[in-house]
Amino acid sequence: MDLVLDAADRHLLTPYVYPAGWPEGEPCRQLLSLFVITNLGALTLYLLFGTLSYYFIFDHELKKHPQFLENQVRREIAYALRSLPWISVPTVALFFAEVRGYSKLYDNIEDSPYGWSGVFLSMLSFLFFTDMGIYWIHRALHHKLLYKRFHKPHHLWKIATPFASHAFHPVDGFMQSLPYHVYPFLFPLHKVTYLGLYIFVNVWTISIHDGDYRVPRLLQHIINGSAHHTDHHLYFDYNYGQYFTLWDKIGGSYKSPTAFEGKGPHDYLRKLREK
Repeated sequence: MDLVLDAADRHLLTPYVYPAGWPEGEPCRQLLSLFVITNLGALTLYLLFGTLSYYFIFDHELKKHPQFLENQVRREIAYALRSLPWISVPTVALFFAEVRGYSKLYDNIEDSPYGWSGVFLSMLSFLFFTDMGIYWIHRALHHKLLYKRFHKPHHLWKIATPFASHAFHPVDGFMQSLPYHVYPFLFPLHKVTYLGLYIFVNVWTISIHDGDYRVPRLLQHIINGSAHHTDHHLYFDYNYGQYFTLWDKIGGSYKSPTAFEGKGPHDYLRKLREK
């Protein structure tokens, strides 16, 4: 995140926003800047990719499903916009620790003992590490002691749209993002790669809420896509994973998506039309 902060300082914040005498490395200034940058970045990713997905990928026929709520899209967006600033508070604390040099993020490929292969391997390990972490956190959030208070608001959306992707209770949203932020404190990761992965995970979160169930047949039971996550919203106790089905299969919570078996929301709508 220091790359983004440095760019903001160079091109906008100094001297156009902050007084010239306020040093760029001063902690309070960095915290304030990170809070603004994090919120603007999150809003941009959410609204930009959510809107593109909603208008160009999401099948609007799904809005005719009986479990699609009245004014649902507006309610999803409103809930997300209220939650994102609160989610950003602990997130900014972790970004601040990164900027102050406490993480294992590095600037140059030469700083990795494995070079470009290390960058590629770190991308894979990031995906598998965060997938594992999110699985267990997500599953814990379904425990009766946590579900009603923190995770139930996200399950209001039985037939989700891309705008449901970030419509979480703030505690829920931060907890499920925690593995992304913990990874660079445990393992070396290139800074540009980290930024790219941060964008990717936000876009992926939108994609598994877009109602587009098309996955290559060979990967249908490997990749945790929109079909799997739709069944999670509909049937509650299945498909907690983020990218892969591995941990659901290990944890006994895997469910073959109903959309792949001709029993999904689109099939339900088709049967309603036939009647």
